[in-house]
Amino acid sequence: MSGLRLNLGCGMDRLDGYINVDRFGVPDLRHDLEVVPWPWPDDSVSEVLLKHVLEHLGRDTMVYLEIWKELYRVCQDGATIRIVVPHHRHEFFYNDPTHVRAVTADGMTLFSQRLNRQCIARGLANTPLAIYLGFDFELIDVKQKPSELWHRLHSQHPAHAEILLQQSALYNNVIEEVQMLLRAVKPPGREAR
Repeated sequence: MSGLRLNLGCGMDRLDGYINVDRFGVPDLRHDLEVVPWPWPDDSVSEVLLKHVLEHLGRDTMVYLEIWKELYRVCQDGATIRIVVPHHRHEFFYNDPTHVRAVTADGMTLFSQRLNRQCIARGLANTPLAIYLGFDFELIDVKQKPSELWHRLHSQHPAHAEILLQQSALYNNVIEEVQMLLRAVKPPGREAR
C-alpha cells in the first residue's frame, strides 16, 4: 500500500480520490487524529490535505507534536502536505472556541531540519524541533487570503503580499486564511521505524 491520499479531518468536505478521515460525520474512515498510531503503514502516503483541521488539534503541545511525528511516519519521501488554517489574527480563528492552536508559516519552519541547522549555526534561539523529534518537513509555499475587510479598504488595488503582511502584523482581520504547502524529506537508505 503506497501513494495514498488522505483528507484528514474532512468534516463534510469529502473528496474523490482521497481517504476521507474524521472522528465525526460520515467519513470513509472514522479516526481521532490525536490518537496514534494512525492506521496506515510507514511511508505509504503521497499526499495529505489538512483543511481547517490543525487549529482544532493538540491543545496539549506534546499531542500536537505527536501528530507531526505520526504524519512524518506515514508520509513517503517527497509527500506533499497541504494545510489551510484561519489566520491567527482573524476573528474566524479567535471567535471559535474549538480552535486550540494558532498554526503559522513561521511555526512550520521549526519543522525543517535544514532550517534548524541554519539557526543553530547562527546561534539563534529557535527550538530545533525537527532535529529533536526526528522529522523533517520543508515549507514550499505560503499564500495568504485577504479578508473581505481588506478588499473593501483596498478595492482599487490588488492584494500586494508585502503590504498585506505588514498590515496584518499591526491589525486584526486583514488576512482571513493561510494556505501552506509542505514536503516530507526523508533521507535515502533510512530504515523505517
